[in-house]
Amino acid sequence: MTDTDTTRQKVSEAYAKTVTTPSDSCCDPKGVAVQWGGYARAELDLLPADAVSNALGCGDPLAFAGVQAGQTVVDLGSGAGIDILIAARRVGPTGHVIGIDMTDEMLERARANIAEAGFDNVEVRKGIIEDMPVESGTVDWVISNCVINLSPEKDRVFAEIARLLKPGGRMLVSDIVAEELPAELRENEALYNSCIAGAISESDYVAGLTRAGLTDVRVEGRIAYDEAQLNDLIESDLEAGCCGDADGTAEASRVLAGKVWSARVVATKPA
Repeated sequence: MTDTDTTRQKVSEAYAKTVTTPSDSCCDPKGVAVQWGGYARAELDLLPADAVSNALGCGDPLAFAGVQAGQTVVDLGSGAGIDILIAARRVGPTGHVIGIDMTDEMLERARANIAEAGFDNVEVRKGIIEDMPVESGTVDWVISNCVINLSPEKDRVFAEIARLLKPGGRMLVSDIVAEELPAELRENEALYNSCIAGAISESDYVAGLTRAGLTDVRVEGRIAYDEAQLNDLIESDLEAGCCGDADGTAEASRVLAGKVWSARVVATKPA
């Protein structure tokens, strides 16, 4: 396997653990989704509990999206299905939602949650976000929630977003960005799987989407993480079983404070 294949395999194995390893956490999953993801509790109350408890994002990518009835939405790294289910409700019976994920365990869980929710306008497909099984120029919205940072080939992802979108189609993703991370932390597998070590800078993110041919690329909002929040975030991921072993979590959080945040990035495909 290539280095990129190995990275994807490790990420897939790590996230499979989040739905196959029971968590000892006693916290309210809807409260966590509201706190970390920015979701509206009223919207979460309409979803299967499993979709919410297995949400692993850093910001609701649909919170400010103008998704309308009848549109087509693709979610990059759809996981257990929280965002595709919200999108399915927004686009209605005449719309279509496609979730893309590379992890069999996540796809199985998402399909179960779709069935429980009773939607017939949403599906999940197995694939990598660098080469998605979706026809070109057929998508009104591309969304993603804290996933692109995990890709070892981000320029390919940005090109795929541009390929999928219709002329005039839009992208809105929530993702982790990072500035000036020390090399030793960049190489930490646990921090990579917890969405930190693989993150690029905000300026590189905007530049990559621009190179892909998208326009009006900008950051519409940010959620900065302080030392305590980073410590909680990394430790909660470790408890969920998704990230492996991280030595020196507290020290890593201290070093990362002020250098890591969640950004809401938007872009448009030229009409």
